[in-house]
Formats: sequence, structure tokens, C-alpha cells
Amino acid sequence: MIVRRRFLTGTIAAAACLAAPGAMAAAYEGERRLKLFNNHTGEKFSGPYWAKGRYLNDALTDIDHMLRDHRNGAVVPIDRDLLDLVYTLSNEVRAYEGIRVISGYRSPATNAMLAAQGQGVAKHSYHTKGMAIDIAMPARKLTDLRDAARRLKRGGVALYANSGFVHVDVGPVRYW
Repeated sequence: MIVRRRFLTGTIAAAACLAAPGAMAAAYEGERRLKLFNNHTGEKFSGPYWAKGRYLNDALTDIDHMLRDHRNGAVVPIDRDLLDLVYTLSNEVRAYEGIRVISGYRSPATNAMLAAQGQGVAKHSYHTKGMAIDIAMPARKLTDLRDAARRLKRGGVALYANSGFVHVDVGPVRYW
């Protein structure tokens, strides 16, 4: 009778996983960690930003500050979906050595200044909403990073090979 009960319990648990794999995985996932280095400020973040089913406020504050507009110090909350995208992307390409951040948040004033200089920035850039990041992973080819981001289909992706980074955002899925 005990063997049958264990079998039924296991079968029910397996069925629950099949019915809602995302929910089950999230329930058992311990933590999400990022290892970031800001190219412009030299600042680093290394550690969990999500654990036991919730975002960690202190870590988010540190990340928001680190990804601020380095030209004028403006800070906004970085979109949590963007952080989750970077986390997933770093796992996809096994970038355990960390992620170099070229650009996180850009204030509207900085964005307008860069546009006026002909820097090729979008007028309504997702950077100005805390929903985009330009990154490189030193031990990975930019094309591998771009291709992995495209496979995830979680937002915009662009390769800027001459500038040495890949842009990802959590807007509509599109590539350029």
C-alpha cells in the first residue's frame, strides 16, 4: 500500500510539473544571480537579486544605481524583466565570468544629446525607460551573445560589432 501511495504521489507531482512547468520551476528555483561590471564607472555588482520567489530590494537598489546614467547621475528603477533577461542570457551563453555593461539607463537629456551628436540612438530609446542595456561578455563572441538573445525572443536585439556590444531590451521582439 505504501509503494502504491508513493507511486501515486509521484505521478500527481509529475502531472503538476507538466501542467505548469514554469510555476513549478519558479517554486523550486533558489536564486538568480548577476555579475555586472560598469565600463564607465568601474562599479561592480555580484550576487543574488532574486531569491525564494521574490526580488531583493537592497540588491535592486544597488543595480539601479550601478546602471544609472553615468553622465548626469540620474537613477531609475531598471525593469525587472530586463534583469531576468540578462540573467537568462548569461546562463544561455555560460557567461560565468560576468557581464560588461556599456550602457544601462540613459536620461532623456542624455539621449537627446547623443542623438544630436549623431551617435545613432533612437529618439524614443528603451534605455530612457530603464528597459534596455548594452552589454558584452568578454569570454564570448558578440555573435554568440546576439544569437542567444534572438533565440530567447524576449525583446529587441542588435549587434553593434564596431562598438563591441550587443543591445537587448524588453520591448517588442525585433532585430536590427
